[in-house]
Amino acid sequence: MSTILVTGGAGFIGCNFVRVAMRRDDVRVVVLDKMTYAGHRESLLGLDEQRLEIVVGDIADRDLVRDVYQQHRPDWVVNFAAESHVDRSIDGPRDFIEANIVGAFEMLEGARRYCEAGAPSGFRFLHVSTDEVYGSLGETGLFTETTPYQPNSPYAASKASADHLVRAYRETYDLPVLLTNCSNNYGPYQFPEKLIPLMILNAAGGRALPIYGDGGNVRDWLYVEDHCEGILLALERGELGRKYNIGGGNERTNVQIVDRICATLDEALPASSNEGLRSAGVSSYEGLKRFVKDRPGHDRRYAIDATRIREELGWQPRFDFDSGIRATVQWYLDNGAWCDAVQGDEDAQRRLGLSSTVADSGA
Repeated sequence: MSTILVTGGAGFIGCNFVRVAMRRDDVRVVVLDKMTYAGHRESLLGLDEQRLEIVVGDIADRDLVRDVYQQHRPDWVVNFAAESHVDRSIDGPRDFIEANIVGAFEMLEGARRYCEAGAPSGFRFLHVSTDEVYGSLGETGLFTETTPYQPNSPYAASKASADHLVRAYRETYDLPVLLTNCSNNYGPYQFPEKLIPLMILNAAGGRALPIYGDGGNVRDWLYVEDHCEGILLALERGELGRKYNIGGGNERTNVQIVDRICATLDEALPASSNEGLRSAGVSSYEGLKRFVKDRPGHDRRYAIDATRIREELGWQPRFDFDSGIRATVQWYLDNGAWCDAVQGDEDAQRRLGLSSTVADSGA
């Protein structure tokens, strides 16, 4: 039975990856997660406890990381653990430096020492990154694996730094690493501060839908399960030292995303029967939209060229945007208990940064 060490495995993409990986009967998973506001045991409920172990801790803790390698002896490592919310990185960048740079360094150092001491044959370390390291595109073009890095937020800069460390450990120490850079993910178990779950839950509750700037910022949207299957393919069959971009090919502006959520929500929870809308004094979900002050360093457009992983590894997304957003809307409507549990006392259903005052007031 193969053992996969998944850091950040109680977070959004990490828990979905654990679920995808554990569909295989010959896989055992060890989750290492700090259990911050975005990581929750509730996201791992229902899995086979005989093949899942959860270790609560920080990937920046050198002694803990080395103990986890030695005790659990993973065949593969997938490093999801990161602070990932751009708005939070603007408000407080230090946590991003610690988690995304120092944490990645300690995971790589732990892997280097693990290999020197005799890791299992076929050991691999895959670091999960983001398209935001590439910066912002104009109206045309796509990010490829050779696009120069040009990060524009503290979050993106911290992830870019980690990517460079991964490359350096391959070149310097011949560590068996791989790197993936993904476009914006959406789907089940995403903490409600992010755009899509925020808009679903706010709309369902008759709360304002705050949209930054003119709503014209473009992202390439990828259903999280498709992303996780791509990671698993890269982990199993990818060429060591290689980078794979994973994107959904679903470019949408933020305002298009909100409009699609509103239309999908109206099918699942008709506006005419939503008491929250009546209390808000509007007759449609679209009536909740509010344009608020843009955040600083807001990249205008991202879009991924996923040709390499498609052609070399045969990856194909199974969800188009419409089917993915329908599944996502329904999941959040059906899982109110999870939403309540993970939010706790924190007011997650607002936009952070410079627009927070406007968003909180419902303006």
